[in-house]
Amino acid sequence: MFQLLYVLIYALQPYLNLICFCLAWGITMILAWTVLSAVRESFAVAKRMHQIPCSNCQFFTGDYRLKCTVHPSVANSEGAINCMDFCAKNNYMTRV
Repeated sequence: MFQLLYVLIYALQPYLNLICFCLAWGITMILAWTVLSAVRESFAVAKRMHQIPCSNCQFFTGDYRLKCTVHPSVANSEGAINCMDFCAKNNYMTRV
């Protein structure tokens, strides 16, 4: 078994540097691709989450037990992005 492995390594000796070089760069490229894909996906999720209008709604309570008085089951989730009952808060700055 070890004699066969010794013969194989001895036969691949001239190409071993090239094989290791390509293997190392291949692993590095796969790692970089994975990290970039994860960053791109996290930006897409963050962009989608910033479309949730609940914090600017008049019916949003800010209490963790009852977040929304109209639709408590979908408050602060992706289901609230196109909420038909959204009503902007009346701030004193908007009336001035």
